[in-house]
Amino acid sequence: MTKLLRSGKVRDIYEVSDTELVIVTTDRISAFDRVLKPEVPDRGRILQAVSLFWADKLDVQYHLASRPGEIDDALPEPFKSDPAFKGRSMLVEKAEVIPFECVVRSFLCGSAWKDYQKTGAICGIKLPPGLKQNMPLPKPIFTPATKAETGHDENVSYETLEKVLGIELASWLEATSLEIFEIGAKHCWERGLILADTKFEFGLLKHMGDERVLIDEVMTPDSSRYWPVDKYWLSTSIRSFDKQFVRDYLEKSGWDKESDPPTLPARVIDKTRFKYIEAYERITEKVWE
Repeated sequence: MTKLLRSGKVRDIYEVSDTELVIVTTDRISAFDRVLKPEVPDRGRILQAVSLFWADKLDVQYHLASRPGEIDDALPEPFKSDPAFKGRSMLVEKAEVIPFECVVRSFLCGSAWKDYQKTGAICGIKLPPGLKQNMPLPKPIFTPATKAETGHDENVSYETLEKVLGIELASWLEATSLEIFEIGAKHCWERGLILADTKFEFGLLKHMGDERVLIDEVMTPDSSRYWPVDKYWLSTSIRSFDKQFVRDYLEKSGWDKESDPPTLPARVIDKTRFKYIEAYERITEKVWE
């Protein structure tokens, strides 16, 4: 049995058995909650390759139904032999998703900067006064957020997480997220990258006694904010290794963000693809083929 369960902005999810799914990471790209055209060549393969690199490096259970190096052999048909799925499909254990994003931040940027400007805190965590945008935080902090089906995720307090999930599971999510982040940040720093923030997702394998697993993408340029160490300064315009070129183009295009988005020009697609490849090569120390 192979049934398309869901087609998201970037990923297509197929059910292949009662306990297993195939996740296909496409080349689709989105911004401002809209899927854009054309696609970015190789983007899906790069995102999957980065996730598999981290899954192999981290000391945490990932939802893969095989070892990272044996992923292609484990795939069922048509995903195993169809070139359209090569390098962008993985067989995973079906998990009940824990309905919170587990965000870890080590720099004051993005929505955290906006929260700090308004309240002097991030998700209820008080910070010293006088901090500047993009400044490193005293230490990495765990800031959960709700998982939104549409629109943007919303930051919530740790107390909210405890109330919904219970003290023990909330504590495990925080400790595990911070531990993974520390490993990733250290690895990236040694390779000339700052991991400013990232988000993790976790699930429960109901068919395996509610075993807790890391799911979805892992510290990819889509789920993380990567900065080059040699270009970092306390600035409001640090270039991150993601789809920033796409956002910048759309912001300057005159698009009202309500009508159909404009077609992305080739130069924006090419620059975006190059940034994803550069992130992959810095993180993995491998040349993108």
